Amino acid sequence: MRLSQLTLTDFRSYAHAELELQAGPNVLLGFNGVGKTNIAEAIGYLSTLTSHRVTQDAPLVRHGEKQAFIRAEAHRGNRQALLEVEINPGRSNRARINRGNPVRATDVLGILRTVLFAPEDLELIKGSPSVRRRLLDDLAVQLRPALGRVRLDYEKVLKQRNALLKAIRYEGFTSTHESTLAVWDHQLAEAGSHLLKARLEMLTALRPHVATAYEQLSGSVRTARVQYLSSLDSQDGELSEEDAPAVGTTHDASVLETASREELAGLLMTRLQESRRAERDRAITLIGPHRDDIAFSLDQVPVKGFASHGETWSFALALRLAAYRVMVDDDPSEGAQPVLILDDVFAELDARRRRRLAELAAEAEQLIVTAAVDDDVPDSLMANALRVESVDQISQVSVHEQH
Repeated sequence: MRLSQLTLTDFRSYAHAELELQAGPNVLLGFNGVGKTNIAEAIGYLSTLTSHRVTQDAPLVRHGEKQAFIRAEAHRGNRQALLEVEINPGRSNRARINRGNPVRATDVLGILRTVLFAPEDLELIKGSPSVRRRLLDDLAVQLRPALGRVRLDYEKVLKQRNALLKAIRYEGFTSTHESTLAVWDHQLAEAGSHLLKARLEMLTALRPHVATAYEQLSGSVRTARVQYLSSLDSQDGELSEEDAPAVGTTHDASVLETASREELAGLLMTRLQESRRAERDRAITLIGPHRDDIAFSLDQVPVKGFASHGETWSFALALRLAAYRVMVDDDPSEGAQPVLILDDVFAELDARRRRRLAELAAEAEQLIVTAAVDDDVPDSLMANALRVESVDQISQVSVHEQH
């Protein structure tokens, strides 16, 4: 899978930009602040409809404008598709496929697959559970685009259910509240069980690849491990509203991961009912995928708070490389490999890890690399290097300029 052309209109700092991309490595060189990461972000957004830098769409639109456009020509084997996403902050985003009539933006999900690693991915280790949940959700949506709608449905139901719980706290609990809450319980369990099942499947697929990628990157004999921590195993009131890790037990690997979607829905319904009093007291939904977390460890030692800087970087990279391998396993046909994007990554790695990452990344049909310093990028990736001088000037780097 690859892009041959990318066009940006009023996206971030770009009023208009056109960029031709090649199969294999494409390296974007330039000082910080000239717009390299904006290009990487645009490609990732076209694939997932989310940004790796911000949670809202408004910052993606150039200052003073009302909308932004990302257009690209995507190739998958012998097939090609012209994709366009129209970003409308505060309104529904739209898309066009092969210059057709406007459709929902979610209709483009699954056409272009990407894996993007950036310095922000250290938050996978150090940040809140929401960042780790998003890792599994984004991967699941790329593989099964219909889950994008399930994800939105879950968020909407959760918002409505929390609003009802807040109303109950202020108005008192009535029979009407009870019947309405029962409706939301059912809808939350239905959408939540689909989301939870998808996450558990993603985690099962990721596990062996995370261990392998970590060993390849670090050369360490320690085993990288991942474990799902489910709010289904929590005790009432033991979680903070958002950021505290979910309290999990080892049974989630042996029971939850082998449970059917229907069984997960039943478990969610049971736990919601058991937590009814605590939820009414705290006016928030305490049980569900929105409260879950993922634990990362080297052997039995948690990565967060105990791993060195190099180990942390290697683990975060291993997660993204594992996601790449899961996508390849999902569709091993020729030309179906996802586009691999490494945004300002090499500067943070020592020479050994740079070489190993370059070797692993070179297998991608198309690789996008951004870097502020030419010498940070291994020579093996510099065949097609572009110099980003400003948002108005992008030029080919000659062989004489390289290193």
